[in-house]
Order: sequence, then C-alpha cells, then structure tokens
Amino acid sequence: MHAKSLRAFESASGDRSDIRSGQQRKRTVEIRRLLLLALTAMTMTAAHGQAWPTKPIRLLSPFPAGTPGDTIARLIQPHLQKSLGQPVIVDNRPGAGGNIGAQEVARSTDGHTFLVSSDTILTLNPHLYKKLTFNAAEDLVPVTYLARFNQVLVCNPGAEMHSLQEFTARARSAPFSYASGGQGVAGHMAMELLLDAIGARLTHVPYKGPGPAAQDVIGGAVPCGFLAGPVVTPFVQSRRLVALAVSGSRRSASLPNVPTVAEAGVPGFEASFYEVVSAPRATPAAVVHRLQREIAAAMNQPDVKAALAPMDPEILALTPENSLSLSKVDLARWGKVNDKVHLQLD
Repeated sequence: MHAKSLRAFESASGDRSDIRSGQQRKRTVEIRRLLLLALTAMTMTAAHGQAWPTKPIRLLSPFPAGTPGDTIARLIQPHLQKSLGQPVIVDNRPGAGGNIGAQEVARSTDGHTFLVSSDTILTLNPHLYKKLTFNAAEDLVPVTYLARFNQVLVCNPGAEMHSLQEFTARARSAPFSYASGGQGVAGHMAMELLLDAIGARLTHVPYKGPGPAAQDVIGGAVPCGFLAGPVVTPFVQSRRLVALAVSGSRRSASLPNVPTVAEAGVPGFEASFYEVVSAPRATPAAVVHRLQREIAAAMNQPDVKAALAPMDPEILALTPENSLSLSKVDLARWGKVNDKVHLQLD
C-alpha cells in the first residue's frame, strides 16, 4: 500500500477506534447510572418497609362481626400490635356483598389500611358485579391467604332432610327456599353451583352474615342454608342443625361424619373458600411482605391456633406471591362457574 494511503488508513482506523472507545465509555457510564438508580430504589423501598408502620393500622372487615375473617382479625390483633409497635384496629364495614368495605380499602392511600375478607371479594365479585366503580381483582393485591374453610349445607331437623340425596329429591319435586350469608358470598355461590349440578332451582334468601342466617334456619323460618363452617359447626354438634355435606375437597375435622358434596353424590364438586388479607395495589412490596411475615407469625401463635381449632380451618398464611397466584387461578375458575349459573347482582 502507498505510504500516504497507509497513513490515511491508519489515521481513519484510529479515529474509528476512538469513537468506539467513547461509545463504550458512555455505555459503561449509563450502565453504572442505571445500577445506582436501581440500588437507590431498592434501598429506599427497604427503608420504607423498615420505617413502616408510622401510625395505627386498620384491618377493615367488609362483613359483620363474627364471620371467619373478622374472628381471625381479632385473634391476631394483639400479636400484630406487639410485633408492629402500633395500635391495630378491626373495623367492620358490611354491605353489598363486601363491596362497600373493599372499595374503601382499594381507594385508601395512607399505607395503613388493609382488607380482611373472604376470597370472594377477589375471585367472585368481579364476575357478579359489573357496575362497580372499582375492580377488586385489579385494585387490590393479596397480602396473604390466611386459611381455608368449608361451607356446610345444613337443614333444620324438622325439614326431614338428612342426606344430600333427600335434599336433591325434595329440591327437584317441591322447591323451597334456602339461606346464605348474603348476595354473592361463598355460601350463595356454593349453593348455586350445587343446584346447577343437581338440576334444581330454589329461592335464595340472603342475610347480613351467616350468623343471622343460621338462626333463621334453626328457628325454621328457612328450611336449609349453605353457611360458613365455623358458624354452623357448634349448632350441628348440638343437633340444632343437620349437616348434609361440606363444600370443599376434604371433610371437616370437626364434622368427620359429614361427607363432602362429591362423596355424597355429586362427582367433581369442589368449592373451597379462603380468608384473605388484601392491600391497595400501590402498597410498597416491602410493606406487603413485612405484614405477611407478621401475620404468619401471629397465625401460628399457640393461643391463636387453639382459638381457631373449633372453627376447623386449614391455616395457610401464604406468601404474597403464592396468594396472588391462587387468586388468579380462582378468579378464572369462578368466572367459568358463573358462565354456567348466570348470576348478576347489579
């Protein structure tokens, strides 16, 4: 190569090399900047979680006092107060299938208000209520699935239905009314799913909670009901109610002689329900994880486990990640169920 051309080539190559080096330096600086920003965000999030809580915590129950979620909240309340160093207030705001309380929590921005409810708020209500101004499945995030409970199909002894077979025969030949703890709650959906499976229609009588519903079934105002296991189990054990079947995939330890609906003659039937703590979606992840850890510790305290034992829960205290996965699965599952039973509550 001609000497002049060679010098020109070398000069151009050097220029390109300088350009590449400059670009590499810029990329390195940019990468370092992004890493520093990420580290700063992580540090701030961790600091936020460590600083939290800075004021009283409110556990809002969207159902009446005495329901499973409300009971759990009051049992873990003193343990949370001790571990978190702030007062913990349990506040009942019932109404509209739990939507009144759920909406209040979903719109909360104080970082200290949480929902304690059945999982139906997250997995059923988005299908049953189309005119709400919020969507619980989108605006709330599960902190932890506390426990799994059965719903129990119970009847007044005078109704003379002592098995699911007798219930089915009567429902098909001479329809009657049934009680639940409210529109769109677990017992309501469990019964509608059962009626669809056996090919019967009954008149739904919703109450403001499973406690008042159980009292009217005991009194004979309504012959039967599908109601929360923790509420009706003592009445079954005292023979004031007859239990025909439980809704979940396993029998209740407190009612070992009562079959599941599937065992009693409806193969494939399974309607498990849960109590859940949820937070507004914008709640920092560090806060969500801190609260879950403290709740899990409280749920496993000996006094809490002893108090819950008669209610026969399956204690879970799942992580936020596992809780979110379960809520998504059940949201899709109950959507398919609702496509069959065609419930619309607004």
